[in-house]
Amino acid sequence: MPQISNLSALPFFSSPTYQRFIFQSLQSKCISSSSSPVPSQQHISHLILDQKSFSQALETFKWASKLPNFTHSQSTYRALIHKLCGFRRFDIVQELLHEMPNTIGLPPDEDIFITIVRGLGRARMVKRVIKVVDLVTQFGKKPSLKIFNSILDVLVKEDIDLARNFYRKKMMGSGVGGDAYTFGILMKGLCLTNRIGDGFKLLQAMKSREIIPNTVIYNTLLHALCKNGKIGRARSLMNEMEEPNAVTFNILISGYCKEENLVQALVLLEKCFNLGFVPDVVTVTKVLEVLCNVGRVTEAVDILERLESKGSVVDVVAYNTLIKGFCRLGKVKVGHCFLKEMERKGCLPNVDTYNILISGCCESEMLDLALDLFNEMKTDGINWNFVTYDTLIKGLCSGGRVEDGFKILEIMEDSKEGSGGRLSPYDSVLYGLYKENQLDEALTFLIKMGKLFPRAVERSLRILGFCEEGAIEDAKKVLGQMLGEGGVPNVLVYDHLIHGFCEAGYMREAFEMMNEVVGRGYYPLAPTFNALISGFCRQGKVNSALKLIDDMVVRDCVLDIGSYNPLVDALCRKGDLQKAFGLFSQMVEKGITPDFSSWNQLIVCWCQEASWLESKKMFQVNNLLQRIAEI
Repeated sequence: MPQISNLSALPFFSSPTYQRFIFQSLQSKCISSSSSPVPSQQHISHLILDQKSFSQALETFKWASKLPNFTHSQSTYRALIHKLCGFRRFDIVQELLHEMPNTIGLPPDEDIFITIVRGLGRARMVKRVIKVVDLVTQFGKKPSLKIFNSILDVLVKEDIDLARNFYRKKMMGSGVGGDAYTFGILMKGLCLTNRIGDGFKLLQAMKSREIIPNTVIYNTLLHALCKNGKIGRARSLMNEMEEPNAVTFNILISGYCKEENLVQALVLLEKCFNLGFVPDVVTVTKVLEVLCNVGRVTEAVDILERLESKGSVVDVVAYNTLIKGFCRLGKVKVGHCFLKEMERKGCLPNVDTYNILISGCCESEMLDLALDLFNEMKTDGINWNFVTYDTLIKGLCSGGRVEDGFKILEIMEDSKEGSGGRLSPYDSVLYGLYKENQLDEALTFLIKMGKLFPRAVERSLRILGFCEEGAIEDAKKVLGQMLGEGGVPNVLVYDHLIHGFCEAGYMREAFEMMNEVVGRGYYPLAPTFNALISGFCRQGKVNSALKLIDDMVVRDCVLDIGSYNPLVDALCRKGDLQKAFGLFSQMVEKGITPDFSSWNQLIVCWCQEASWLESKKMFQVNNLLQRIAEI
């Protein structure tokens, strides 16, 4: 090896790592005749591994070989080879291997060859990995089972067929049948590629060779079965196991939760506890989620407390799941209590915890509490994210507090992330203005949005313009462009399109769009519903109009005289005085004062159906007239 005359020129010589090594050496090792510390082979190995480049590692190795009374060993060669493999310098590795019998009097050991196998695997040099078998034989040795298994482990990650071929030809051809670990590697490869049938054949082959499949092998196959939705077969396989463990139960319980089979998930969870196993918190959280989804939040709390009693540490995700469950039931205050409880137990809430609670508050119209939670986040050092802003703005604007919604929007715009190019908070403000019937202000706000979202606003304004001109076909074309670009119409676009479809007689399109609007959580103003009711009545689809008005009543939509008059008129024209009178009565009960048109329609109908008044409803008509007089 070349002589290194100036040690201080080496980068590592003055490094903290080297200084630490010298200090440790002086404390633990003897001193040579020249009063220089003699490092151990372990120290040199660590020093080599600490180098930042292969050349520094190589120079360190050469430097150590010149130290008085120091001899390299398998461990120092292994450290250098590991470093060289990381930089793909397999050419130098080859030289070192052939050098070892001369320098240390020994051929490379098993661990060095395994280091090479793993290095080649990380470099994705699969063909060269297989040739390590031949490399071992060059030193007069037979590859050990451990070397074969390490090669097999690399191959299954690349190509299971190549791995199986290697097992048959190289391993079995060399008289190495393998052990449980070998079959575990093959099982992993088969399951990763969803070759479950071959996995069962492999399991049978193990049993025929009297190799007992261990729990890891069973769990690998169980996981593959559950991942592919074969939970029943997985349960049967579990019954074959002599020693299932906590992981086994985690896999099966998670599988049942994925299929929302709550009964079986709870059965296995109970069995798991009874056998003394403690499922991990991730698995239990899945059970909690399924329970909360069906409203069984109290049971979810019991399971969580049971898990805690077993010594498990419950994480924030589990608590968030419970809090979300209570919020869905409208029990926001109970969810808020769990926030305080988790803090007392040392589990700190995160932004998701607060977002869930703020969302629950908004849905339950507890907007003051939502704002308090928003401010509490800042106090507790939890950064607001887009979901926080978006949820709160939507809740405030939908709840009639548009001014507060604007304030949160301003805070969002002043934040580092802003809206991130997302429209939803601005659409929520638009809806808030629309809901308060501030249509001019809503249009002005939409125009101002053009600075941030020029394309979306340009499309929206064109649709509004076409609808006002009665050019509904042109509006539909622009809508198609908007949807094709991944855009979503805002409430003003929806409103104009529904009116446009109704005026053009496209009642099916109008009704579908109304459903879409409601599905997005927007409730159109009464004039928009009225346009749809009038359109149905003009086409003689009175039953469709009646269903729509019933739906409006169920959803607590605000109705007005324009909602009832078209239907009363249509029913009177059909001669269905009983339904017309029923609607008229409903209108009066809701405090809506009939106008001239309402009276005219009903009186004309009564005059034509005098026998109806005489025989059936005169008493009800009299009561109705009295109620109207009181309005």
